[in-house]
Amino acid sequence: MTGRRGTSGIRSSISLALICITPLAACSSGGSEQATEPSRTVDAAPLVHTSATGGLDPSQPLTVTAEPGTRLTDVTLSGPDGHLVAGKLSEDQRSWQSTGHLKAATSYTVRIAADDGKGGRGETSSTFSTVAAQRLLTAELGPDSSGSGVYGVGQPLTVKLSEAVKDPAARQEVESALRVVSQPAVIGAWYWVDDQNLHFRPKDYWPANATVALSFDGEGVRISDGLYGGPPATLALKTGDRVESVVDAATHELTLTRNGQPVRTIPVTTGKPGFSTRNGIKVVLGQERSVRMSGESIGIAAGSSESYDLQVEWATRVTWSGEYVHAAPWSVASQGVDNVSHGCTGMSTENAKWFYEQTRVGDLVQVVNSQGAGMEPFGNGFGDWNLTWDDWVKHSATGKPVSTDGPVGQGQAAAAILPQL
Repeated sequence: MTGRRGTSGIRSSISLALICITPLAACSSGGSEQATEPSRTVDAAPLVHTSATGGLDPSQPLTVTAEPGTRLTDVTLSGPDGHLVAGKLSEDQRSWQSTGHLKAATSYTVRIAADDGKGGRGETSSTFSTVAAQRLLTAELGPDSSGSGVYGVGQPLTVKLSEAVKDPAARQEVESALRVVSQPAVIGAWYWVDDQNLHFRPKDYWPANATVALSFDGEGVRISDGLYGGPPATLALKTGDRVESVVDAATHELTLTRNGQPVRTIPVTTGKPGFSTRNGIKVVLGQERSVRMSGESIGIAAGSSESYDLQVEWATRVTWSGEYVHAAPWSVASQGVDNVSHGCTGMSTENAKWFYEQTRVGDLVQVVNSQGAGMEPFGNGFGDWNLTWDDWVKHSATGKPVSTDGPVGQGQAAAAILPQL
């Protein structure tokens, strides 16, 4: 029976289980056998009491106590999925208390065996529900797969939580509720960007033409005092070919490779002194057939010698601050020769159209040998790949990488949507 959120009353169904004890034979010192008295079966319900009255607060443990003169011989507590909740029996067997976390708005069954101290034994069981949580933690999963659902191999997975989670133990609960499965499997890890945002990336890039699924399976799970997991969420995507572009600001060339094989090298121009292009690995964020670009958007005063206002074609964005790979027909004479842009990678219209058609969101663009600063890991796009693997793993709540095949039973919600792609 599955509990419903908001249930405040206790739903009990008490059943008496008869325990049949086979008489045991004991040998006396003289070798003759004598039968022991069989235990009497008694109604155990009056012998025990539980704290599950009026709906149990999931932040509190379930307690079971025995009447004076009686003792508990066994207690088990199980959820609707049949999994047992850990608990501890006192040394005098007069009380038992759950030690595992209870989920909110969930139905549980407790089974109790007791001894009345007079040779009588019996069992009883009852079903109760925990009350709904007042605060629920929800997870917004990314990237947004409302489009084709196919991304480049550099695309990180993202999670935005509805509330800040700061406590290390609570963060571990969040990570435990998140599942990533992929075909083929990889080794990856979570990184806490801040108190509400997490990214997941493999140690290396995703395999080409892989299927990836992400799920949040923490409904009802205690995250911290008063905060419990909200409704589940799932997301699935595929990766395309492994497309990587390297922009060399010193040689003024861009080389695109597909699945490790060079496809084309084309002349480009990058940022001039004072506007040098950022070094490092960037992930394609989006593509626009035509976009208006103005100097004011990057802090250049209108009317100054550096100001511009242009309609640009075949624009592939790699930072939120306005860095693109795009058509720049006005600088063809400098392409392959000099760096004259305001930070973007410019090329001929023909080459920009070709590049635009060869790439997709999630593909990789790396800039080397520029005089610019390094790409930020977060906040200006996806600079996740500029962090070493060791540094990445350190920012997981567990400090450990995980496999996306997972142990048996892990990631079932995510795995269930893989065949849909």
